[in-house]
Amino acid sequence: MARIRTARVAEQMKKEIADLLRTEVKDPRVGFATVTRVEVAGDLQHAKVYVSVYGDEASKQQTMQALERASGFLRGEVSRRLRMRVTPEMVFKLDESGEYSAHIETVLRELHHDEPSESNKE
Repeated sequence: MARIRTARVAEQMKKEIADLLRTEVKDPRVGFATVTRVEVAGDLQHAKVYVSVYGDEASKQQTMQALERASGFLRGEVSRRLRMRVTPEMVFKLDESGEYSAHIETVLRELHHDEPSESNKE
């Protein structure tokens, strides 16, 4: 039963944090940040918020610094919106899985392009 609740809390937190980043956070460094997933501990005391950021390495670092700086505001707003007695402490992590999968897709496409076709083998 506890796993179901933590999964529901994580999903709601993901939606609320994404909405807050889009509408309430005014820091221009946040830019193109997308919340990809949220992992909440079983006791609801800690949450890892995975964020995908579009841009170069410098802009990613600036975005992560801006998110860390706004974590108190985000925690308060999530607490207010979800009406939770205890809101998890949020830690932001950079999620590079999207870039990694795009890189793998590019490599596979290049390998497929370099491979001789069936009609040329004979």
